[in-house]
Amino acid sequence: QKYGYFHCKDCKTRWESAYVWCISGTNKVYFKQLCRKCQKGFNPYRVEAIQCQICSKTRCSCPQKKRHIDLKRPHRQELCGRCKGKRLSCDNTYSFKYIV
Repeated sequence: QKYGYFHCKDCKTRWESAYVWCISGTNKVYFKQLCRKCQKGFNPYRVEAIQCQICSKTRCSCPQKKRHIDLKRPHRQELCGRCKGKRLSCDNTYSFKYIV
């Protein structure tokens, strides 16, 4: 699981997502995400490891964790190529919060 940056060239919408699924050890993306405005599928133009903003490590032991992501923000299942149309979404089946 990686953090991705997206840009829809048609409507100029930009978004970020902590639910970018890549082949292990690479930045090759498995699933596209849909633009919320025009519903076209896109791969991220940039991906990076999800990391702590305090120590910049992907797995850390900081007493107060300040994450690259907001775990309280809901996952947009209807825009996700991995879990769209399925009963369980990415944030319930396998997520960064379980690897920390």
